[in-house]
Amino acid sequence: MFKKIVFAAAAAGLLAGLIVSAIQSVGAIPLILKAETYENAGPQRQKGAAAPQVQEAASIDVSRTGLTALSNVITAIGFALVLIAGFAVKGGIDWRNGILWGLGGFAAFSLAPSLGLLPELPGTFAAPLPDRQIWWVATVAMTAGGLALGAFAPGWGWKMLGAVLIAAPHLIPAPHPARLGGLAPEALMNQFVAVSLITSALFWSVLGGLSGYFFHRFENA
Repeated sequence: MFKKIVFAAAAAGLLAGLIVSAIQSVGAIPLILKAETYENAGPQRQKGAAAPQVQEAASIDVSRTGLTALSNVITAIGFALVLIAGFAVKGGIDWRNGILWGLGGFAAFSLAPSLGLLPELPGTFAAPLPDRQIWWVATVAMTAGGLALGAFAPGWGWKMLGAVLIAAPHLIPAPHPARLGGLAPEALMNQFVAVSLITSALFWSVLGGLSGYFFHRFENA
């Protein structure tokens, strides 16, 4: 069974990582490159220089894109291992159930943390990294635990506890800097937030569906 879990996670993670990399190459990455022009021009702008002329069709570094794809594949395989381990415990999972599990992953790892800490472009003003990491990890853990209790725990008492866990991190404000915003225009930052969340939702849906498909296939092989 262990080999089947590993093979299923590798297959699902490889495909999902490549798919999300393709989506990012036409969505998030061009926005990041545009934001970097503002970040790199920050010192000159503070000295009174004119704002940078940002090209709409920013060139994408091939090596950088390749490293991003490799990182996405490795991350996807890791998440697929977590999903498929849950499938093995639960049993009876196919690609349809897998999509639902994937949406749960999106809720825990992307949607819930974004309610306090939005995806950030280069040059965005931010609170100290350790403070943000602690809040993010606590939010992910409590949301995942709350979703698990709500979906699988018997009795309304446990489900109510799950709802409390999901809400608890948001009762404590996420850490923010004294000055909000960043070097990039607000419209660009808002566009990046929307693109990032849509991409994440697609990634988790694809990863969940593929994980369920390959788990079901290898389980019955």
